[in-house]
Amino acid sequence: MNIKDKIALFPHSPGVYRYYDAEGNVIYVGKAKDLHKRVAQYFVPAERLTRKTAVMVSKIADAQYTVVESEADALLLENNLIKQFKPRYNILLKDSKTYPWICITPEEFPRVFLTRRMVRDGSRYFGPYSSVVHARNLVEFIHNMYPLRTCRHNITANAILHGKFRPCLNFHIKKCKGCCVGGISQKEYLANIEEIVRLLRGGGREIIQHYKALMMEAAENMDFEQAQVYKEKIQSLEQHYSKSVIMNSTVGDVDVFSLIVDGPEAFGNFMRIKGGAVVQSLNLGFKLMIEEEQESVLATFIGEIREKFGTLSREIIVPFLPDIEIENIEFRVPVRGDKLALLELSARNAKEMRLNALKQQEHTDPDAYKNMVMESLQKQIGMKELPVHIECFDNSNIQGTNPVSACVVFRNAVPSKKDYRHFKVKTVVGANDYATMKEVVNRRYSRMLEENPEDLPQLIVIDGGKGQLAFAYEALSELGIIDKVTLIALAERMEEVYRVGDPYPMFIDRNSPALKVLQQIRDEAHRFGITFHRKLRSKAQIESVLKTIKGVGEKTEQRLLLRFGSVARIASAPIEEVAELVGKSLAEKIMKELNKKDE
Repeated sequence: MNIKDKIALFPHSPGVYRYYDAEGNVIYVGKAKDLHKRVAQYFVPAERLTRKTAVMVSKIADAQYTVVESEADALLLENNLIKQFKPRYNILLKDSKTYPWICITPEEFPRVFLTRRMVRDGSRYFGPYSSVVHARNLVEFIHNMYPLRTCRHNITANAILHGKFRPCLNFHIKKCKGCCVGGISQKEYLANIEEIVRLLRGGGREIIQHYKALMMEAAENMDFEQAQVYKEKIQSLEQHYSKSVIMNSTVGDVDVFSLIVDGPEAFGNFMRIKGGAVVQSLNLGFKLMIEEEQESVLATFIGEIREKFGTLSREIIVPFLPDIEIENIEFRVPVRGDKLALLELSARNAKEMRLNALKQQEHTDPDAYKNMVMESLQKQIGMKELPVHIECFDNSNIQGTNPVSACVVFRNAVPSKKDYRHFKVKTVVGANDYATMKEVVNRRYSRMLEENPEDLPQLIVIDGGKGQLAFAYEALSELGIIDKVTLIALAERMEEVYRVGDPYPMFIDRNSPALKVLQQIRDEAHRFGITFHRKLRSKAQIESVLKTIKGVGEKTEQRLLLRFGSVARIASAPIEEVAELVGKSLAEKIMKELNKKDE
């Protein structure tokens, strides 16, 4: 039975499917609400599939499935099978590091400490915490708030009764009440532990209200010392929560997921809200081995968090609905209010993770980073080809004087300075930026077509707005190469990107590497052009002073400037030194004219 006949027998039930290659290796694991429909989507003509997906399908030799009761079960089974088989084409979790947990041991007098290893010995674990610093600060706060033991002794009621322990330093400095010597009863000690559990579960506000009631009661009973103890605990708790991200307490207990898909990678942030405060937050990165729908990636992200954290909240805030339904859980896409603010906060964390990943990749794998930048630029602009070769034009003049233009070249997303070109404007009179742009674009590519027509750029960037873009388009059209290149304009004021024929600018993410490389090449063209313009302007000013003096020609001017360096030094030099170069009569004339101009 061939593979197509086999999948035709797949049931219309929720479950998990597995693809095998010719050697019997699992190459892909997927979940589905309807196994038959989902699997059939892969076995269509190759032109209807994306490139990476088509490659995977070509290697499928066999397919198997497992039917489950619900989509939630399918999600968990998929997650487990991916971790077991590590299929080549599945979404790869990039963040493989372990995160710290706060552990409370199941002893008669429990310990509270930070750990990265979960042991199934009855201990209670809270976390994981994406920030080690935050987790350590939280444990430190707990030990300052509650005088718990830190030793590893097996402290039991029987051992205390027989006096097997001696108090340590922590007891003497009042950091521990000495449960090992009967300094605190087991009932009181466990009451502190339960308060800590409530605190870690986000019930800090309830604890504060409880202590406020006890403080008022102690004050009414004239027990001011005890009232002061309660007051200090309230202040400590309030100070701790003031450092947390606090939202409106009416939001309730919710989980928040955000996701950013950027080409072959995805970045997600998870936040857990308890009592109006963010009590947990975690960033995860994913590498997409084949083209995946963002709804499917979000479902995978939710499944991963469910495995790490256990149960999810009954209400989950998401940027869009995932392709999965979980019993007793409601997915909500907010459009306004506090829940939208929570989603935006989560999205900012995901964006920050994405930017950090880009910065890291730029340093660790520059070639991969360059390819990613070019692919992003290709996708954002909608180009057919990868923009390996980019050229950018910029005009420079001051009130129409010394008009020049510059062309800078980027190859593989980095400057190729040997290919930079300057242009002195020849046919345009005055400050006509549009006509200047048409002239230099025409000159640049008419020469390229004669000398090296195979080296045409994939992308041409014009520094300016719609006017400069239109005249550059005319030049390329007259040369007959407008269909061979992509032409855009980058307006500096709002960083807007325009294409010919589109009245509205293209949207490019302000933080995307695509926009950053466009800004870089635009700024480089401006720098290169303005440097050349200033050089010509300075030269023209020098020439205008010396060449206006009768008897001073080009060679005389060169001798004087070579000897003295500048017009100012010529004017301040002794007349005898000037006379040595040009003769006494001309020296007197030069000095008279230069000093007259200074006056």
